[in-house]
Amino acid sequence: MELQLELKSQASSRRLLPGPAKLMVNALMLLFTASCIIPLLWIGYSSLKTQAEFANNILSLPSAPQFGNYLEAIKITNMLQLSWNSARVTLLSVIGITAISFVTGYITARLDFKGKKAMIFYYLFGMLVPIHALLVPIYLLFKNFGLADEWYTLIIPYIAFNLSLPIMLVSSYVVGIPKEIEEAAAIDGLSFSGTMFRIIFPIAVPVLTTVAILQFFSCWNEFSFALVLLKDESLRTVPLGMSYFKSQHSTNYPQLMAGMVLSMLPVTLVYFTFSSRIIAGVMSGAVKG
Repeated sequence: MELQLELKSQASSRRLLPGPAKLMVNALMLLFTASCIIPLLWIGYSSLKTQAEFANNILSLPSAPQFGNYLEAIKITNMLQLSWNSARVTLLSVIGITAISFVTGYITARLDFKGKKAMIFYYLFGMLVPIHALLVPIYLLFKNFGLADEWYTLIIPYIAFNLSLPIMLVSSYVVGIPKEIEEAAAIDGLSFSGTMFRIIFPIAVPVLTTVAILQFFSCWNEFSFALVLLKDESLRTVPLGMSYFKSQHSTNYPQLMAGMVLSMLPVTLVYFTFSSRIIAGVMSGAVKG
């Protein structure tokens, strides 16, 4: 109900915009949408061109679709192995992120303890630190502890560096849940952990679904950690597989774009399947926070 009222309020606010301002906002939105869609369309039809056609004119349409580029992309990159590596790392990372963010978000939303503000600041600060500034020390740390170049290597940084936003979303969502529900559970003799997992967890499923979907995108597309921490080719993930199209003297761009289209398919499928849940989860967390 609160979400509906908020959306109605935002809709009313938009209606109050004067004509020129509304036109400018719509024009900016159209420009932003075009900047997102046009590159994808370009990659899509360029993946069907020959290398000669692409070199002659990068914007022209293919004279005859070259679907063989996709077969070559699968063969060159060993796409099935790359996809399995990415799926394994992404699935385990998303499970870890969702579980930790739920417990931490619930505790920060419901409990008052010494150091709570420092802990929240610590997680917020994590959103401000650029990952690339930490790649070298993390590589040395993993190498010294023997954690580099293993099948589970990427799961550790993926969980550690993707907790900030999920914790904030879960905490904001839990704050909006009436405390009377937990007080009634306590009167019935349910413990703190029982209340958290048996009462609050089912209620928080919408925001946890949003967290899982957003982190799926982040982990599937991650490149920097995979590049630095993995040397074994059998452990490489899909983003790293795109480097197979580069040789010392040239790059087959149509095949590279065919590989990019293949790498985007899982993410695109997940997005269009759960797009409504993503928007609803983010909005509910923002409104309740």
